[in-house]
Amino acid sequence: MGAKDPGKTESDSVETLVLRLKPGEEIFQAIEALLAEEQVQAGVITSLVGSLKTAHLRFADAPEGTMLSGPFEIISCTGVVALSGSHIHIGIADGAGQCLGGHLLPGSIVYTTVELVVQNLSQEWCFERKHCPLSGYEELAATRKQ
Repeated sequence: MGAKDPGKTESDSVETLVLRLKPGEEIFQAIEALLAEEQVQAGVITSLVGSLKTAHLRFADAPEGTMLSGPFEIISCTGVVALSGSHIHIGIADGAGQCLGGHLLPGSIVYTTVELVVQNLSQEWCFERKHCPLSGYEELAATRKQ
């Protein structure tokens, strides 16, 4: 395993992308920019830690997102990401330790820092989002490359 640059390492079929976001940056937009820059067709968020000034979340079964004012600590985050669409869940805690979580939507702003690690699986996989008649949502369609 050799390092291409300080924010990127690669093994046989998995490339690790690392990005630090600064105060005022928008998380969803930064993730999409990283995916575009690295041409990520299939990836997973392995770590996303830091804090938010504002959080835009869609709660379970809610038709629209809710904008929340922080500051918040990010206590967990997981997601399946790709140029064709991403599905990211995030858990946050306020200053009293009260926790909320849901779908991460555009509009969540970094407070002090966010440290992001993405595993790029594009050498082996291609992820797409396709309509599922059972759920009514755009769901993961994963294709293994030959």
